[in-house]
Amino acid sequence: MSLTNEQYDAIMREYDEIRFRNAELTEKKVRALYEKFPELQAWENRAVTLKARKVRMMLDGASKTDIENLEDEATMLLVKRVALLEANGLSEADFEPIYDCPDCKDTGYIYDAKGNRSKCHCFKAREINLLYDQSGIKNFLEKENFSKLSLDYRTGDDLEHLKGAVKICREFIGNFDSEHRNLVLSGTVGTGKSFLSCCIAHDLLESGHSVIYLSAVSLFDKLAGRQFRKDEEESGTGLSELYDCDLLVIDDLGTELTNSFVASSLFSLINERELRGKSTIISTNLDLGGIKERYSDRVLSRLTGNYTFLKLTGPDMRTLLH
Repeated sequence: MSLTNEQYDAIMREYDEIRFRNAELTEKKVRALYEKFPELQAWENRAVTLKARKVRMMLDGASKTDIENLEDEATMLLVKRVALLEANGLSEADFEPIYDCPDCKDTGYIYDAKGNRSKCHCFKAREINLLYDQSGIKNFLEKENFSKLSLDYRTGDDLEHLKGAVKICREFIGNFDSEHRNLVLSGTVGTGKSFLSCCIAHDLLESGHSVIYLSAVSLFDKLAGRQFRKDEEESGTGLSELYDCDLLVIDDLGTELTNSFVASSLFSLINERELRGKSTIISTNLDLGGIKERYSDRVLSRLTGNYTFLKLTGPDMRTLLH
């Protein structure tokens, strides 16, 4: 999954509006030039007439001399047009259509020499921006990505655990489209669980994948229906997106008020995403025993059977920075 049909249609409507706006601007620009230099309009009209006449003459079998005389007149019109434009600091470029993106001419797509269509860079930028907006963590990712990663605050086994986790996270990203994997990032507060989750989310969003990032509290509030409709209307993140997005990140599992509904909903969600081949990342302060106690054997079985566990250790890095 990347864009939903609704999201794709919204982008294409935006391109329609851009082309309409630029067509009006182009028409206004050209009209102003013809009003300032009316002879340009007259010469262009004459050139169109000559072109049509040439076709008729060729069909009627006119002499070569007559056709050459007509071509000479057309050439003289072009010479006069170029001379007038140059004398006034203008060129044919001043009559060309206006585009926000000249590469795709505001269509969103470009074509190679064989006629194969692919998304233009401007479409990909819109796609990524939309996916960022949907993810729920757009504002965090400027500070939480691999470019901000530092190993300076870990030593010994804590450092080795972090290095190992980073390696697996990078492999998770690199093999995302060819290898289905899930991760559980576990550890105490401030060991880097959420940071690494954001790093993965950042890189996958940048490559055009759909990511939804929710705290466990927000996730179960949504599943319970509290403010679900309002959130869905504002962000476009509904229940279907929780099942179908390329990556779902559940942050701080265990901080929510756990009950039978939460345990059942968690099992249903991770099980359904597994059936659909969609990847999930869970960060939690809980160990295996804590997961079993709070969410049942069924949840623990799904996690231990289908998820790679990454244990992060050490003191809270946020306290070390102050």
